[in-house]
Amino acid sequence: MIERLTQLYDSASTRDVVEIAILAVTIFIVLRLLGRTRGAGIVRGLGLLAVGVFLVAQVVIASFDLTVLARVLDYLLTTFMVGLLVIFQPELRRGLMVLGRYRVMRYLVRAEQYPISEKLADAAEAMSRECVGALIVVEREMGLAQFIETGEALDAEVSSHLLRAIFGKRSPLHDGAVIVSGGRISAAGCQLPLGQLPEGASPHMGMRHRSALCMSEETDALLLVVSEETGRISIAVGGKLEPVPNQELAPRLAALLAAPSQTPGSNAPGSPEHQPRSAA
Repeated sequence: MIERLTQLYDSASTRDVVEIAILAVTIFIVLRLLGRTRGAGIVRGLGLLAVGVFLVAQVVIASFDLTVLARVLDYLLTTFMVGLLVIFQPELRRGLMVLGRYRVMRYLVRAEQYPISEKLADAAEAMSRECVGALIVVEREMGLAQFIETGEALDAEVSSHLLRAIFGKRSPLHDGAVIVSGGRISAAGCQLPLGQLPEGASPHMGMRHRSALCMSEETDALLLVVSEETGRISIAVGGKLEPVPNQELAPRLAALLAAPSQTPGSNAPGSPEHQPRSAA
C-alpha cells in the first residue's frame, strides 16, 4: 500500500496540483461562507466527516484497484451532496445572502434610487400619530424575491394613503411587512425572518422591531418600523436599530437611500454609532 501511495505521489503532475488547490480553496470558501449561518456547526461537522470518509475510501480503492466500489462510491457521493442541499437549504440561502454583501458582488448590480422617502415619511408620521403599527422593507442592492413570495403581490405605486390602508387594524394584511422594490410596493403581508435578539437589546422588544433587526442583519435592506404601542418610528439598517424623530425622518430616509449599501454591523452613514434600542 505504501508503494502504491508512493507511485501516486511520483505520478502527480502540475495539473493535479492545480486541481487539488482549486478544490481546497473552494471547500475553504464554502465552509467560511456557511460559518456565518445558524447551522454552521452541523454543516461543518458533516462536511468534514464526508470529506474524511471519501478520502479514506479513495485511498483504499486506489490501493486495491476496486473499480466497482469506486463507481458505487461516486453514486453515493452524488446522493449525499443532493441530500445536503435539501436538508440545509435554509442555511445555504443565508450563506448566499452573506455572499451578496461582499463589495465585489455589490459592484456587479447597481439599483436605481427612487424618490420615495417623502411618501414613506408621510405614511410613517401619520401612522405614528395614530399609533398604528407598521413594518416597511425597502429593497436595495440585494434581491428580496424569496420574501416577496410569502405575501400578497400588489405591484402598486408607493403612496401614503395606500400604506396607511394596508396597515389599518381592520386590514387583513396589517400583520405582515410591506416590501418596496424598484420604487413600487411589490407585496404586502410578507413574512420576515425572526432571529435571536442581539446583545444589549431589550427582551421586551416587539416582534416588528425584532424582525426588522434580523432582516437588516441578513440583507442590506432598509426597514422602517412604527411602534403600535408608543408610535415611535425607527429605522433598521446594517444590523442596527435607530429611533428617528418625526421631523428628521424624511431627510434621514433620503440620506440612507442615496448612500451606498451598508453591510450588517457597520454604522449608518451620516450618524454616530447606534446600538440596538428596545422598542414596543
